[in-house]
Amino acid sequence: MAAPQIGLGDQAPDFTLPTQSGTEVTLSDFRDKKTVVLFFYPKDETAGCTAEVCSFRDNYEVFTEAGAEVIGISSDSVSSHERFAGRYSLPFTLVSDEGGEIRKRYGVPSKLGILPGRVTYVIDRSGVVRHVFNSMVNINGHVKGALKIVQELQA
Repeated sequence: MAAPQIGLGDQAPDFTLPTQSGTEVTLSDFRDKKTVVLFFYPKDETAGCTAEVCSFRDNYEVFTEAGAEVIGISSDSVSSHERFAGRYSLPFTLVSDEGGEIRKRYGVPSKLGILPGRVTYVIDRSGVVRHVFNSMVNINGHVKGALKIVQELQA
């Protein structure tokens, strides 16, 4: 059973997961250094997810200029992420949450009980969640909403 969904003002659960390059990333390593845009998405190589990662890719420079790091997370394997990131020239990290443990810790809901949900979190430099956007279909809302909060946090 999933935990209650992490919300505004909550401390973001820490994790260490493998990336598409086979290295590991730990969320708390960004503490006091960068805002983190953490987006959970259902599956590599699906139409909606490809649109979402390409939108984050196309805005990546704006995120980094505002002091943020972008991390995508799904339950796909490291090798699937490696192919997906290569195919779409993704400049940010994809992490593999095989088994969905981190998804459960964040309380990211499933759609129709089977399809992993699509939720974006903006986590400030102290590890506190400052923005949550949950929509399977409003792909642009994930990027636009996160960018607005990241720029406000930088100001």
